[in-house]
Amino acid sequence: MFGGFGIGEISLIAGIILLLFGGKKLPELARGMGKGVRIFKKEMREIEDAVQLKDVLDSVNEAKHLKQ
Repeated sequence: MFGGFGIGEISLIAGIILLLFGGKKLPELARGMGKGVRIFKKEMREIEDAVQLKDVLDSVNEAKHLKQ
């Protein structure tokens, strides 16, 4: 299912997490993980945009040199 994990393994991991953190901490933990994923995705988009901008600038500079 998920990278070689079946329903049994996922259920076992979820049960252990529930025992370790308790029912009250799980929503807070999930919110924190969600924020982390959103920040990571945002940073990745910014890096991709910067790389694309660099590629465009390199192409423009190359075109200028070819004209000369």
